[in-house]
Order: sequence, then structure tokens, then C-alpha cells
Amino acid sequence: MELIPDWFFELNPMIQALTGGLFTWGMTALGAAVVFLTKNVGQKTLDSMLGFAAGVMIAASVWSLIIPAIEMTEAMGGIGWIPAASGFLIGGLFLRLCDAYMPHLHIGLPMSDAEGVGTSWRRSTLLVLAITLHNIPEGLAIGVLFGAAATGIDPTGTATIAGAIVLAIGIGIQNLPEGTAVSVPLRREGVGRGKSFFYGQLSGAVEPAFAVIGALAVIFVQPILPFALAFAAGAMIYVVVEELVPESQHHGNTDLATLATMVGFVLMMTLDVALG
Repeated sequence: MELIPDWFFELNPMIQALTGGLFTWGMTALGAAVVFLTKNVGQKTLDSMLGFAAGVMIAASVWSLIIPAIEMTEAMGGIGWIPAASGFLIGGLFLRLCDAYMPHLHIGLPMSDAEGVGTSWRRSTLLVLAITLHNIPEGLAIGVLFGAAATGIDPTGTATIAGAIVLAIGIGIQNLPEGTAVSVPLRREGVGRGKSFFYGQLSGAVEPAFAVIGALAVIFVQPILPFALAFAAGAMIYVVVEELVPESQHHGNTDLATLATMVGFVLMMTLDVALG
């Protein structure tokens, strides 16, 4: 991937992962900054954005995470589907536990539908926490790929810095609508522009931290690499099915949201195959 400067390859993998996480956080902030221009983004647009984000996450889970996990295991003499299947399911279970215990509120729902343990936290805080749950697996996925590239133990050559950068770009693209999906509803509810933007960008703040955690995990415990890739994929797919897809179809824009999901899927697939 010639567009990557040589100095980036020489960075410590934790710095590379941190850079990727900071980029995706910055894209979340860019999406949240829409509130400085308008507080009225049409519901069809928001639903299309959420559908698009879902498509990107599905494609990233398959091409950047699950397929490499299977290929790595088989190249190392193992049974490819075992770490892929177990990691995928445990990743989903991890997000289910977070979903059950972390207080949060999905966009567009009343306070009575807040999930997790009971709390007196404000609606804006609960909305941010809902989106923050998305970004934990995204940060982990970026970090795991950068860490995998640094270990040099991947006999298939699928875990590369270029591939990790492509994943970060794809996640950054889908973070744009996520930032908007947090900040605009808050602005509609009368929250000030500055505070709406702050909460919107804050939802992506966990990604740099979890990117570094993901890189550290696979560097220091190298045998877990295929499992870690599948774990991140399972967590991301859980978010798509449990939250993004239902939210994108909640207001009757089902066909539009579905088409946007397909566009997002094709875009991320193309990025990964063509550039990764």
C-alpha cells in the first residue's frame, strides 16, 4: 500500500494502534460536529447512516477478522473453525454481558426503555453509553490487527499493517454517521450545540484505549491471535444485530436502510480486498 509513509511502518505497534484509534475517534467527532451546522437531520438520512454503518461493520467482521482467523489457524496446522467459532461466540457473549449491566439507552427510545442496571443518570449520558458499547469492539479489532502484523507469526500474510489501516479507515467511515446519530438527537431535545458535540465525540473516546489493549493482548499472548480476531468480530456483529439494524428500521425507512447497509458492506469489502 504505497500511500502509507515509510515512517509509519517503523513505529511501535502500540503507537500504530493508538494512531488508528485516534483516527476513528476523530471521525466520530467529525460526524458529531454536524450540530454546529444544523439540528435538523432528516430521519431518513439518520436511518440510512445507521444502515450504512451496519454494512461496514459486517464486511469488516468477515473480511478483516473471521477469514484471517480461519486461515491463520489452518496455516499453523490447527482446525480453522474452532478458534473462529469459539472466539466469535464469546465476543458476542461479552457484549451481551456489557449490554445487560452497563446502563444505556438506545437512540429514539424513551427513558422507560433504558437497559442495564438501574441508575439516575441523565438521558444524554445513557445515549452516549449506548454508542460507546459499539466502539469497544471496534477499538479492539483495530488493535488486534496492528498487533498481529507486529508479531510476524501469521504464516498466511493476511495480518498486515496495510490491512489494519484499511480496517481503521472503514471503521472511521462508519463512525461518521454514529457521531451524527448521537449529537443530532441531543440537539433536537434542546441540548446546546457545544454539549451535543461533546457527547457525540465522547462516544468514540474509548477506541484509542481499546486499540492499544487489543495490540498488547496479541503481542504478549501470541497464541490467542486467531481467537482475538474472531472475538472482535463476534462483538461487532452483536452490536449490528442487536442495535444498529433495529435502530435503522425503527422509523419505517426499512428499504432505504437496507440498501444503505448493502452499500456499506460493498464499500468495506472493496476497501479490504483492493487495498488490504
